[in-house]
Amino acid sequence: EVQLVESGGGVVQPGGSLRLSCVASGFTFGNYDMSWVRQAPGKGPEWVAIIRVDGRTTYYLDSVKGRFTISRDNAKNTLHLQMNSLNPGDTALYYCAGTIALRNYRGQGTQVTVSS
Repeated sequence: EVQLVESGGGVVQPGGSLRLSCVASGFTFGNYDMSWVRQAPGKGPEWVAIIRVDGRTTYYLDSVKGRFTISRDNAKNTLHLQMNSLNPGDTALYYCAGTIALRNYRGQGTQVTVSS
């Protein structure tokens, strides 16, 4: 059974940082591209970043470029998202996601709230 479990969210002041983690199980993590997606209250899901299986090829939503860094540790089946210079517009439920064997999976998410 594919499982994705996120952690690391919380409440942070504008300009602060958080590091999100997603632990994967039930599949060969290193064989799949993985993404972070967020959903703000009252809005639809918004793709944030993706990392390819090589661990070096990454792409980002324009509004987070230069502030967020996606990374992966295939030995630990873990995906990370380092978020710096956070602003209130980054407030959302963040979850990791991947297409595994032609099916889309996502975790339950971790809440990030940026507020003074």
